[in-house]
Amino acid sequence: MSLHLAGALHEWWFLAGSGPGPFQEELMSNTATEPQAAPARVATKRTILMCKPTHYTVSYRINPWMHPEEPTDTSKAVEQWQSLVDVYEQLGFDISYIEPIEGLPDMVYAANGGFVLDGVAYGAKFQYPERQPEGPAYMEWFRSAGLTVAEPEETNEGEGDFLLIGDTIFAGTGFRSDSTSHEELARIYGREVVTLKLINPSFYHLDTAIAVLDPEPDASGRSNIAYLESAFDEPSLVILRERFPDAIIATEEDAAILGLNSYSDGYNVVIASRATTFAEQLREKGYNPIGVDLSELLLGGGGVKCCTLDLHPVGTGTSVAR
Repeated sequence: MSLHLAGALHEWWFLAGSGPGPFQEELMSNTATEPQAAPARVATKRTILMCKPTHYTVSYRINPWMHPEEPTDTSKAVEQWQSLVDVYEQLGFDISYIEPIEGLPDMVYAANGGFVLDGVAYGAKFQYPERQPEGPAYMEWFRSAGLTVAEPEETNEGEGDFLLIGDTIFAGTGFRSDSTSHEELARIYGREVVTLKLINPSFYHLDTAIAVLDPEPDASGRSNIAYLESAFDEPSLVILRERFPDAIIATEEDAAILGLNSYSDGYNVVIASRATTFAEQLREKGYNPIGVDLSELLLGGGGVKCCTLDLHPVGTGTSVAR
């Protein structure tokens, strides 16, 4: 079935890396018998950077997800990562790849490698020594791709903590990125930067607690999100509630498997296959959830979005007929 045919993406649930099962059948049944009235959504072509988990393992502990005493399966991680790549290719994304480096097992989490917008790449400056060599490696790739590189002075972990929503950059702090990096970000891009404070160590990056559902603003000029309330302090929640009154509020259960660590083209939202309630919430809002199994990469504290660095610029998306 061609994904470029009109209607081909409508209510498509793809359990990448696994065959059909009861969950898939249940979702398809619900879709057929309980159609939801929801706003029309438009998919836009995305341009992204990824890194194959050739050297992936969990050999140290820098977040609550990591348990180096437990075995990891690199070949399984590669297989699951490839299933994500396959979905992106089917959706027509432009994908670039950075060469993995031995001794940097977390390099697969490409979103942490920097923040790219308006042709400028703001490099990452990692908090933990284990990941610090990734920053220069990603900056070298950005240069080779013809991007202007802004070398960071402040500690930050790239798109893990910086999310473009509409024309505003929402920036996380509390665990990895210093709030001073938000000031640096504002100087570089000349855009509004809104600070959000994370308070739950299991959601140490902003992209584990917020999913950007509309990479391009809709016809009304608004973009929507999903988020986990318990991940933020009260002042941050006030901001989120005020700016995103129609946001999806994720369940603790879905967030606990990094269900919010997802990637959307404006219609198709690639999420953890076990985030079943989130999938239902997305369909009710007119989005098309696509489930992938990245359970091996979850052992390192990452999911779909962690593996995906958005190479914006904003406003260059191409509508996909459906």
